[in-house]
Order: sequence, then C-alpha cells, then structure tokens
Amino acid sequence: MILIEKIKNDWINHGKDWTKPGFRALAYHRFGNWRMTVKPKILRAPLSIIYRFLYRRARNLYGIELPYDAQIGQGVIIEHQHGIVVHGNSVIGDNCTIRQGVTIGNRYMNKPTEAPIIGNNVNIGAGAKLLGNITIGDNANIGANAVVIHNVAQDTLYVGFPKSRKV
Repeated sequence: MILIEKIKNDWINHGKDWTKPGFRALAYHRFGNWRMTVKPKILRAPLSIIYRFLYRRARNLYGIELPYDAQIGQGVIIEHQHGIVVHGNSVIGDNCTIRQGVTIGNRYMNKPTEAPIIGNNVNIGAGAKLLGNITIGDNANIGANAVVIHNVAQDTLYVGFPKSRKV
C-alpha cells in the first residue's frame, strides 16, 4: 500500500478529522517510513529534515512519541493525545486503539532493543504500561493503568499490575 492510501485510511479511521493529533502523529510516522525508501541518501536528506521537524512537533506539541521505525499496522487509532510513548522496535498490529498515557517500551535499561509485540484488534486503556519483550495476543483488552510485563493470551482482559517480589 502506498503512502497516500495508508494516510487516507488513517484519516478515515480518525473520523475524517485531519486536525486530530493521533491522525497527525500517524501521518508523520507513515511519512518517516516512506522517506526511508527513497534512494540515494542525498535525495532522502531533505525529507529527513522535514521528518525530524514533524516528529518533534508530534512529540512536543501533542505528546505522542511515535518513531518511524516502529511497525504500525493499518486501522490503528490514537484516541487521545499526551503521554503516549512507543518504542522504536515495537510492533503494533491492525485495528488497535491506543489511549492517552500509554507506554509501549523496554523494561530493562541493559536490554534497550526489547519491545512489545501487539496483535490485531487490541484495545489499550489509558495509562497502561506494556514493558519488555512480551506478546499481546489478538483481540486482547488491556485495562486502564495496567502494568503488563508478561505475555497476554488472545481474547483476554488484562487489568491491574503484577505482584511485587522481593529482589
């Protein structure tokens, strides 16, 4: 699917409202992906400058940190803005909903490349934290403020946080 079609689908999924920050952050992300396909590097350089400006705009103005190297499926909806952080190695499936305050990232500082893999049709509640090398199954629902550090099976509702252990 080409860039314009992907952005058009994101626009439709966000209620055909181009002013929504979630739509804009996804459009900037898609542009960042597309610019990496431009060869040679000399032609990509001005596009990279534009992307860097757009990425920082989404991060600083909307509070949505969505790097180009994260793999984002079709039909993803970023419901509300602010406090959304997505790790660059994350994979987010099709038709997922992400709400405000969600962190999708690594768990340990000494393992910076480990990031969650999220299946299709996953609903992530506000303030949820998905951390580490975990897999979230298709059609799972992650409750608001849940802390997820273990795999979640498909068609599962996950709420709360893991019990603490003495280290």
